[in-house]
Amino acid sequence: MERKPKLCSNNRTQNAAFTERPESLASLAVRAMLRHRSGMVGLVILLFLTVIAVLAPVLAPYDPLEMNSAARFQPPSPSYPFGADEFGRDILSRVVVGSRLSFQVGAVSVGIAFVVGVTLGLVTGWAAGSWLDTVSMRICDAILAFPAVLLAIVIMAVLGPGALNAMLAVAVVNIPAFARLTRGNVLSEKEKTYVEAARSIGASPARILFRGILPNVMPTVLVHITVAFASAVLLEASLSFLGLGTPLPAPSWGSMLSIGRGYLLIAPWYAIAPGLAITLLVMGAYLVGDGLRDVLDPRRQKLAGA
Repeated sequence: MERKPKLCSNNRTQNAAFTERPESLASLAVRAMLRHRSGMVGLVILLFLTVIAVLAPVLAPYDPLEMNSAARFQPPSPSYPFGADEFGRDILSRVVVGSRLSFQVGAVSVGIAFVVGVTLGLVTGWAAGSWLDTVSMRICDAILAFPAVLLAIVIMAVLGPGALNAMLAVAVVNIPAFARLTRGNVLSEKEKTYVEAARSIGASPARILFRGILPNVMPTVLVHITVAFASAVLLEASLSFLGLGTPLPAPSWGSMLSIGRGYLLIAPWYAIAPGLAITLLVMGAYLVGDGLRDVLDPRRQKLAGA
């Protein structure tokens, strides 16, 4: 009688191959990002500043509004690591507490611009050539025709100074960029095979847009979010520098820069501290954006080597 070959080991190997799940794109992107040096440096900077902003009331050594006439313009020392301002207030405490405002304005304004802009871009990209697309894009072109700072100043002049109004002004300035970026991606995605297949089985436009096209558009939008966040922080600082942001005496990096420039000859540390804080935050956001661009761009083949 012939012996049948033993297939147990082969069967186990085949079963293991079938049961193994392919690694997701998100996990590949995370692994590639962890190996991206500049991206990780930017991420560490952002996480460090985020912790400072969240724990600002605990980390600030003094009350940022507490005045001490005996410490006016005191240079950096163990008692005042970043020095003191014209009222004897601790600059380190004001910078630490001011970081919370910068993160709030950046996160809220970019969040509003993301939701409104991406939704508008999805709808207009799907309905390209319609009256809605034409009117929406002409409005976006009109907004983009103005310099961001000038447009924000006009909006703040109408709404009045304040942190909430600054968030709205920065959001309005950023909406057109999100809308046009999303619309351009939708125009290319909706011609692909998977969209035609979804249409053929009767999927609704909303389902195709939000379940099919949006996930493929998100990598590009994620990169733009970091750029928009950095721009929002700079724009808020510019508005505060001009006296249109958060009213004094609340600590704000932009207002501290504006006041500190008048004392550069006698107290240069006054303007250096908030200037370095803005530089670090913007640099961290741009480095993270650069890393995400390298990781999520298929042409750079970063994921293939993950």
